Amino acid sequence: METDVRVQSESPKFRLIASPWHTALVLAVQALLAYRGKIRADQMRAVLHPDHIGIYERTMIFEWLVLGLVIVGVSLHGSSLLTVFGERWRSVRQLLRDIGIAVLFLIVSIPVISILGSILRGGAADNAAQFLLPRGGIEMALWVALSISAGICEEALYRGYLQRQFTALTHSVPAGILLSAAMFGAAHSYQGLRKAFEICLLGAMLGILAHWRRSVRPGMIAHALQDVLGGIVKH
Repeated sequence: METDVRVQSESPKFRLIASPWHTALVLAVQALLAYRGKIRADQMRAVLHPDHIGIYERTMIFEWLVLGLVIVGVSLHGSSLLTVFGERWRSVRQLLRDIGIAVLFLIVSIPVISILGSILRGGAADNAAQFLLPRGGIEMALWVALSISAGICEEALYRGYLQRQFTALTHSVPAGILLSAAMFGAAHSYQGLRKAFEICLLGAMLGILAHWRRSVRPGMIAHALQDVLGGIVKH
């Protein structure tokens, strides 16, 4: 009886949505993928014309497989998948509102990250991730598909799942945001340490957005748009 009262009185934001063992498994898989990505990135940088199509296709497959692993763990725990994906849009107005929030987020976050990144780099350009950028129409189309996949899968993973788990395990919202942002940056360390720091900062801002809106959907839109624009602008 005491246990039931304690569970009922516990704040939803401090409630686990999956087993801690499942979270450990997800982190282990992400660590292996990050290590594999670092090795593959070093190989691709040494090639004059890397296989972008193959890179994009494999990355999308792994993104969705990890998301599938998250869905299985959340479902087995009896938690609603809405905790990972956010509430459904019930009207066009709600959709447009989240799009507007995403655009405003980009207007603020891109200059902030650019300025802080320039300070860290001492004003020099960071070309560590240039090998990933698309060339030609087919690669650009796949880049857009990859960007949308990353927006959905990574926000569901890092802000919808890991941030919730870390918040529950530490009983601290700031700790949950910072830990998930650190994991987000570490997963992109193949792009170089400086770029990983920028991505970590972006992850923290996306985490604050998700906590404020109580939904990852504006972050999904912002994430996808930023990745798409990054490929187009630098193309």
